[in-house]
Amino acid sequence: MSLATDTRRLWGLVRKESLQILRDPSSIAIAFVLPLVLLLIHGYGISLDAEEVPVGVVLADSSSAARDFTGALAGSTAFAPRLYRDRARAEQALLAGELDGLVVLPTDFARRLARPGGDPAAQALVDGVDANHGRLVSGYLDRAWSQWLAGRQPAGSRASAVDLAFRVWFNPEMRSRHYLVPGLIAIVMTLIGALLTALVVAREWERGTMEALLTTPISVNQFLLGKLIPYFGLGMAGMAFTTAVALFLFDVPLRGSLAVLFGTGALFLLAALGMGLLISTLARSQFIAAQVAILATFLPAFILSGFIFDIASMPEPVQALTYLLAARYFVAILQTVFLAGDVWSVILPNAAALLGMAALFLGLTRARTRKRLD
Repeated sequence: MSLATDTRRLWGLVRKESLQILRDPSSIAIAFVLPLVLLLIHGYGISLDAEEVPVGVVLADSSSAARDFTGALAGSTAFAPRLYRDRARAEQALLAGELDGLVVLPTDFARRLARPGGDPAAQALVDGVDANHGRLVSGYLDRAWSQWLAGRQPAGSRASAVDLAFRVWFNPEMRSRHYLVPGLIAIVMTLIGALLTALVVAREWERGTMEALLTTPISVNQFLLGKLIPYFGLGMAGMAFTTAVALFLFDVPLRGSLAVLFGTGALFLLAALGMGLLISTLARSQFIAAQVAILATFLPAFILSGFIFDIASMPEPVQALTYLLAARYFVAILQTVFLAGDVWSVILPNAAALLGMAALFLGLTRARTRKRLD
């Protein structure tokens, strides 16, 4: 069979599916399952309180005052301090997302404490990518500092004149818009990649057109490519539109490269398409396919990916569950590329996870798809 014939068949499938997208836009309505899932997730899986926040402490001063302050942080349930002797290494950990904040105690920390009113005694750096979490961490550090000073100094002393200098990285103005808008790209691509494609094969079964397709000489690979290509183009177009809106309407900074953004976006879209097609292949009813897609892709992407809620604040079983979500890895990449730049220590592991998930879901879809009616 010639390549030209295979190409014409594939193009015919792509054209058919593209026309179907234009003529039959899907609308999903769930009256009971969605509210129940939202109640369960918000009631048991989500916490807006920060606990065990990873905070680095650069201990350049070995005085008793520096050790006392570090011990106060360690004794608080709000922090999980990590000690560093090298500031550059601590800042790299903050850049890589391993820390939410960093407190630098300079070599003359004890002397500055003894002479209040001059230079700040210490410096605090806060990761401001998530503006709400950044404000929370800043407030916790400020409160811990004030309580430590109050317990150290006698009443009526000048302890309040001793200051802690704050500096916010990545999102200096701490605008929630700069944090939320990039995450919307993952939600949009989940809707297109997983939710819409979950209806593709199920719709063919319901309308009786699957039998006609199975009698044609197209191969399984051509059938799947005919379903994938239109939605892949639609998803990348949606990503381009959302990115343009983020940059030009909301003035969200893009500190990384477009090549990295769209390259990792393609990996995530392949994973979402693979999962949507797998659901569609297993469920021959559009209603069932839609509900499974919402429960397995859209809701987890919206709530458990780190798009809105901080994953570190969730219970450990829920945190473990988030590693199964492709959206978790893509949201981390989006927030890093937009607000911090091309930080490869964050991008490469998450991109590798997306590649693995794309290969897994597409492979399972290919293995499950057969040219027969059973």
